[in-house]
Amino acid sequence: MSTLSPKTPGWLDWYGEPSKPAFTLPPGSVDAHCHVFGPQATFPFAPERKYTPCDASREQLFALRDHLGISRNVIVQATCHGADNSAMVDAVRASGGRARGIATVRPDITDGELRRLDEAGVRGVRFNFLKRLVNTAPKDDLAAIAAKIAPLGWHVVLYFEGADLPELEDFFGSLPTPLVIDHMGRPEVTRPVGGPEFSRFLRFVDGNDVWVKVSCPERLSVTGPAALNGERHAYTDVVPFSRRAIEEFPDRVLWGTDWPHPNLTDHMPDDGLLVDHIPLVAVTPEQRHRLLVANPMRLYWPGEGT
Repeated sequence: MSTLSPKTPGWLDWYGEPSKPAFTLPPGSVDAHCHVFGPQATFPFAPERKYTPCDASREQLFALRDHLGISRNVIVQATCHGADNSAMVDAVRASGGRARGIATVRPDITDGELRRLDEAGVRGVRFNFLKRLVNTAPKDDLAAIAAKIAPLGWHVVLYFEGADLPELEDFFGSLPTPLVIDHMGRPEVTRPVGGPEFSRFLRFVDGNDVWVKVSCPERLSVTGPAALNGERHAYTDVVPFSRRAIEEFPDRVLWGTDWPHPNLTDHMPDDGLLVDHIPLVAVTPEQRHRLLVANPMRLYWPGEGT
């Protein structure tokens, strides 16, 4: 039996006893961005990983889902597992149809392997451009992967820093699939929401087949306040960016918890209070229903209705 690796020094474990949200999610709400980690004893972490997290099992994810009043999950492959999608696929299979998956794959993946992932409930692949999390992402390899998944009707999930969009947007626009952008492209929220960087991001979304995750205010915020200790007006510096994305693209926005919040170093948010953040950014019942129910259902469970 292999020895389990200790967590990365300073690793913050997910919030153990989240509050019950004051905001009642609309029936059928989808958490469109979350992860599972291991458990390491069952699903070892990838040797090439940049971090070793705590365990965060499917059972714990589904318990959080039920506690918050969420109906379904989209489980995104975590970088600590590399291209071994076993833990993610196991969680999707165990959900009884209430989860979809986003995989990480290599360019040499076979059509048969892709079909098996599709049958398990995978609906996309993730391309990560954050250098602190992965080694450089070779564009030729990613283009080859996108060409292989396009016939399945899958999409590509993109994770990048807002400042890097100018050098990446031509490549992104060339991909033959819909695109889903994690965390609004990680804007620098100390800069104006109407400034050139976020405006460029919005133009990119407008000009391509792009969906936007209005997620991770805890990761983007500079001035807070944090979603802790009953704070229901958290991360006020992120709110204008989220509102703008929802107003501009009401039919192409998604929301997710990002549980179990990998690689946070400042604080670990109360997931119940992250749900209470939603009415700050989606300010009408119609916006909330699209963000939480109609849009993710259309993307991940087409034809099933809401």
